[in-house]
Amino acid sequence: KKSYETYNIAVEAMNEGDFFFAANKFKEAETLIPVIEDAAKSLIMSAYCHYLINFYGEMQSTLNLFISKYPANEYIPYANYLLILANYEQITDEKKDIAPLIQTKSKINEFFKSYPDSEYSLDLRFKLDLINNQLAAKELFVAKYYIKTKKWIPAINRLQNITKNYEKTIFVEEALHRLVEVYYRLGLEEEAKQAAAILGYNYQSGKWYSKSYKVFNKNYKPKKIKKDKEMGLIRRKIKSLFE
Repeated sequence: KKSYETYNIAVEAMNEGDFFFAANKFKEAETLIPVIEDAAKSLIMSAYCHYLINFYGEMQSTLNLFISKYPANEYIPYANYLLILANYEQITDEKKDIAPLIQTKSKINEFFKSYPDSEYSLDLRFKLDLINNQLAAKELFVAKYYIKTKKWIPAINRLQNITKNYEKTIFVEEALHRLVEVYYRLGLEEEAKQAAAILGYNYQSGKWYSKSYKVFNKNYKPKKIKKDKEMGLIRRKIKSLFE
């Protein structure tokens, strides 16, 4: 049948590395194939080919079409995963604009809620960690600017945001130390000691703990706190479409 001939041409083009031509042929085949499952598969193959050549606009358009036309298809989670990748890989300069980071983080969290046991979760958690690190870095940058300009309250708010919402990032150590410095400078010694105790408990061997310890006099002893007892995945999924 012509519909499957078009599909086979697309497969051959993809195998030869002509992804742009393949993407167009897969999309054409989708409109011709009478079997709904095969038509859906052809459309998502088109999106995948666009992904391989970084045609993110076309990829997102095709995926949105796939989701609207085939909402009950077994590859809906994969389509949503690819949409997140398209957003993630278009993050260019988070120092100027963090909106794409926040948007992608939101979409990842929505994915976790919709597909809690998905095979894509591990990869997305890794990407979420990277996003959180970037957001924490931005918060720290702004906090240090506020410290430099002696805007203490905004600085404290930014630093506390890091310790509360980005506690698993690499920037939490410095944020705690900066809190020690700011609190101590404002005469809030108990708050400074508390921040130093948390820093010491979690990162006693780190350089930021050493810097914080030097903020206090030599007789100060930190409080002890009681402790409570990637591409391979995408290609494997595409490979499964041919099995």
